[in-house]
Amino acid sequence: MPLLNLWKADKSSILKMTIEQIVSIAGDGKLLDNSPCQQELRQYLNEVSTDSLAEYASYCLDNAFIKSGLLLQDVVNELGRRLEYIVENGRYQGVKNEIGFDGIWGDGKKHSIVIEVKTTDAFSISLDTVVGYRNALINSGRITDESSVLIIVGRTDTGGLEAQVRGSRHAWHIRIIGIESLVQLVRIKESIDSQETVQKIKALLVPVEYTRIDELVGVVFAATKDVEGFSDDIVSEHIVLEDVKESEDSQHYNEKTSSEIITETREKIIAAVSTSTGSTLIKKTRAMFWSSDHKIRVACTISKLYESQGAMKYWYAYHPSWDAFLSGGDSSHLALGCVDLSYVFLLPLNIIQAALPNLHVTQKTDDKKYWHIKIIEQPEGSFFLQVPAPGINISLIEYMLPVC
Repeated sequence: MPLLNLWKADKSSILKMTIEQIVSIAGDGKLLDNSPCQQELRQYLNEVSTDSLAEYASYCLDNAFIKSGLLLQDVVNELGRRLEYIVENGRYQGVKNEIGFDGIWGDGKKHSIVIEVKTTDAFSISLDTVVGYRNALINSGRITDESSVLIIVGRTDTGGLEAQVRGSRHAWHIRIIGIESLVQLVRIKESIDSQETVQKIKALLVPVEYTRIDELVGVVFAATKDVEGFSDDIVSEHIVLEDVKESEDSQHYNEKTSSEIITETREKIIAAVSTSTGSTLIKKTRAMFWSSDHKIRVACTISKLYESQGAMKYWYAYHPSWDAFLSGGDSSHLALGCVDLSYVFLLPLNIIQAALPNLHVTQKTDDKKYWHIKIIEQPEGSFFLQVPAPGINISLIEYMLPVC
């Protein structure tokens, strides 16, 4: 049975395999350019988690086996996709009259990054050859002359390569990053929600003069602020405080759900939605997920149960960035998770957007805003999305999806 059929039938079994074993059951098992094995492998890598990609990269570096370098090239290019570049995979083997790059990462604008993947810098790299790929791509009109080269290395000791780049005439066009650090950038990107911060993170891979480090400080500050101050689930718990009067129970409302519970709940929900849609969802940011072709999209937010508020049971914040993200898909949903329930409320985007004009809005002082989404239970066991007048509350019974 081909890899992708096995993957759909039993993901857990595939994830227990090494990447070397996975390649052996992909297509015809022969990892060559334009082979069925290559096509299945790349589609599989499109759908696995960043944790799996990191594991596969480490395996390729720690175990010497045939085709490990080719596998690493595909894993690295998939990490580029997770950073939201438009990625063109390079060939495994160079052929006459074709440019021998390992990958091209485009930003959809003027700048592209020509990728060169190296497992080690134990041997001197011909920078003229690497930059020659860039120049040939410029001359062919495939990238602009603003584009640069990124050498991605598997080992952390790159002092020799760094010195080689600094002492060359190509220093301004080349940057170097280790695979471990590249994975870390992807993880940071997946832990935030602001697209502006995503762009700042990607800017780190572009050659910049760092005598003055304001830009680096800006990236660190933006990422930290996004992680700590823009959490969808933390904000949703603040909604309760805005909507109810101070009482002796106010301390109860301030007790936030632990990040571990939120993460576990979200993972279960995304697994259930993936099964329901028949398409594996991968993480774009902390709360946003999409299929590998970006056609199926889900924003997933979590609330605890607020027992002391009568019919009002769950509160959420819905952000404009989520609405923009969901609007770009062919099939988009807002998943309203509840830490105490064995199901999720999976609402189609059109249901949410139709209700937005009647929902309460909080406008933050930093120009951010969010809509308040509240679920009421009345009578017991019957859940509704509350839509303030002149709207009509929406029954959620048909949008309940079991979560294991």
